[in-house]
Amino acid sequence: MTGDDSSRAVLDKAARENFPVAPVFLPRAWRQDLMAVYGFARLVDDIGDGDLANGGRDDAVRLGLSAEDAGDRTAMLDAFEADLRRVFDGGTPGHPLLLALRPTVRRHRLTPEPFLGLIGANRQDQHVTRYATYEDLLAYCELSANPVGRLVLSITGTSTPERIRRSDAVCTALQIVEHLQDVAEDLGRDRIYLPAADMKRFAVEEADLAAPSANSRVRELVAFEAGRARDLLDEGTPLVGSVRGRLRLLLAGFVGGGRAALKAVESAGHDVLAGSPKATKPGLLREVGSTLRREG
Repeated sequence: MTGDDSSRAVLDKAARENFPVAPVFLPRAWRQDLMAVYGFARLVDDIGDGDLANGGRDDAVRLGLSAEDAGDRTAMLDAFEADLRRVFDGGTPGHPLLLALRPTVRRHRLTPEPFLGLIGANRQDQHVTRYATYEDLLAYCELSANPVGRLVLSITGTSTPERIRRSDAVCTALQIVEHLQDVAEDLGRDRIYLPAADMKRFAVEEADLAAPSANSRVRELVAFEAGRARDLLDEGTPLVGSVRGRLRLLLAGFVGGGRAALKAVESAGHDVLAGSPKATKPGLLREVGSTLRREG
């Protein structure tokens, strides 16, 4: 697999997200910039999760490491950060997805901080595998999710303090929903994003999460966390009504995607262990339409 093929494999994952990443109704320049940011975010997650194509050997070489270093996630993240800094200091990055990001950074005068936050979240994943409290999880989402929404606002020229606050709520909600969908998958990586304090409250043990299906206590816990995500979506939804045109439709897609995913979790009886509940396309479209009517 060539470097270009491995980059395409990363970008192709956009179709499997809970929300539309860069839909065709957006201006071409926006789509290119959003896909450049998505490519960065998806790649850093794949490095942190060990999910790179060809075992990450091609990517390791692109980042100036040896192919044998591909299995060292911390070394890969360090090399990725060094390559990212070339985007901002006038150098030439070695990875094609960072090379594609460079025009976007220059065009919108983006700062390194959101990108470094995403790398920091994946570094944290290498040594923090449990979260004691909901507040600890929110702090993680500040790194792992919120930078993406802030970058969308920067790219579209609509960033204000109030919109950033609403965007953070939406992005954190989307991250929590994804964690709920992927409880079993995350446990396979020895990660649990359900706060330990909440697990204790609902008398859920780690062994319960390894079962082939969720017992009543796990379902109650998932329903509780889903309610928190829904409250965050409600807090962030006015962001949609604060903008106009095609951006409004894009943001409604983000919010509607989160709501549709929550409906899928609810429809599964909050059993997220038997399989990862995913929203259907009709379900997504219904929630997007509902969001637009609510914020019209």
